[in-house]
Order: sequence, then C-alpha cells, then structure tokens
Amino acid sequence: MKYIRFLNSQSLIGYGMIEGEKVRLLDGAFLNPNSKPTSTLFSLDEVTLLAPVEPSKVICVGLNYALHAKELNHTLPEDPVIFMKPQTTVIGPDAEIIYPKISQRVDYEAELAVVIGKTIKDVTEIEAAEAIFGYTCANDVTARDLQKKDGQWTRGKSFDTFCPIGPWVVTDIDPSHIDIQLLLNGEIKQSSNTQYFISPVPKLVSFMSQVMTLYPGDVVLTGTPEGVGPMQPGDEVIVRIQTIGELRNTIK
Repeated sequence: MKYIRFLNSQSLIGYGMIEGEKVRLLDGAFLNPNSKPTSTLFSLDEVTLLAPVEPSKVICVGLNYALHAKELNHTLPEDPVIFMKPQTTVIGPDAEIIYPKISQRVDYEAELAVVIGKTIKDVTEIEAAEAIFGYTCANDVTARDLQKKDGQWTRGKSFDTFCPIGPWVVTDIDPSHIDIQLLLNGEIKQSSNTQYFISPVPKLVSFMSQVMTLYPGDVVLTGTPEGVGPMQPGDEVIVRIQTIGELRNTIK
C-alpha cells in the first residue's frame, strides 16, 4: 500500500492512500492506527504531494556501502556511524533544494528511507523490523566542502531543504534486495542494490534504538552507494528506488 500526505485544491493538508490514479482520503494520519479510509476520493493529479511524514528527527547512517566508503577513503567502521538531520531539512517531492551561499560543493546522496511506525527503545532486530511502518526515497544532500572543512558532519548535512523525502510511504516490501539509483539531469550517477548494505535495516534500527527513543514518523536513512557527486543550481535530481518510485527535486 502507498500512503501520502498532500495538499488539496482548498490548501488543506490531508492524508490518503493511493488507489490507482486516485487518492482515498483518510480521517487521520496514516501512522495513527485508528485512522480509517473515508468515501472521499481525489485524482492524484489534483493534489500536491508533501513530505509524507513530519519526523521528530531524521537519523542517518554513513558508510553503509563498502564501495562508498572506499571512494571517500574511509575504512569500514566497526559499528554503524550515525548522525542526524534536523526537522528543517525535510522537504517533499518537487520541492526546491536551496544551494547555500557559503558552500561551493553540494552533493546528492540517494538513500532508502525507513519510516518508523511504533515508539521503540532498546529493541532487538526482530522487534525493530516489526516496528517499521514502511519505506520511501530520500536524498541526503550534503555540503561536501563544509563537511570536510569542519571534520564532522552536522553543518554540511543540516541546511534547510537538505533532506527531500517521498513521494509516498510504501508498506510490505522487502528492503534487503532492491535497486537504488540517482539521476542527475537524466543521467544515472548512482546505481546499486540494498543487498550490498554493510548493516541491514533491522540491525540499523535496533542499533539506533540503543541510543535514542524512536517515535512514529521518525525517519532512518540507510546510507548511500558509491557515485556521489555535485549538483548545481538549475539541476534536476531524481532518486529512483525499485518498488517505491521516484523522488524528484530541483536545485535553486
């Protein structure tokens, strides 16, 4: 099932489930277990898709593909290397990524995003897997020059608009073997498969839960494959993930 958060023609924000080319309105947020489908239908082309969730935090993992670690001249970490993006980085499909004036190098990073469905803390990998609501596409946009200058990742990863997610959340898929690509102005720049994860999704979520409480709607970014590179104002960037779809944004 595909779930969306959207803006309708009356500028009202709603939640819905996709049925073909239609959107069935829900009577509450899809992460609310008590929300139910209504009789109201919209055409998919008459609504504006928003970031599908509003996370309290975005937790990311660096270096989860061996070849990406190699291209950055990093050794493979003993434990997952995690960092965070603030809420203000989150934007939805077709929204503009703002190129910071103080950066000279802004990179794309295609990633599979995990949407948490239950409040969890200190859970096992089995419990972590059971707490996942679904999956979506993400772009872990990075001011690479500032990341290198600072020697740590907070500033380079945290500019407003630096975490596009969407276009929807897809449930009931196997995240362990799906293709992931990034296209820059129509040219494939990244192409890999989640089978090459160093740490699989349940391990990542369990590991993060040992550090912090994860809440419904929180987003976990699972790392980017090799092939990261720069974007420029005017570029169009697409994250394409098998069984999910495409997240399209432009650079301003």
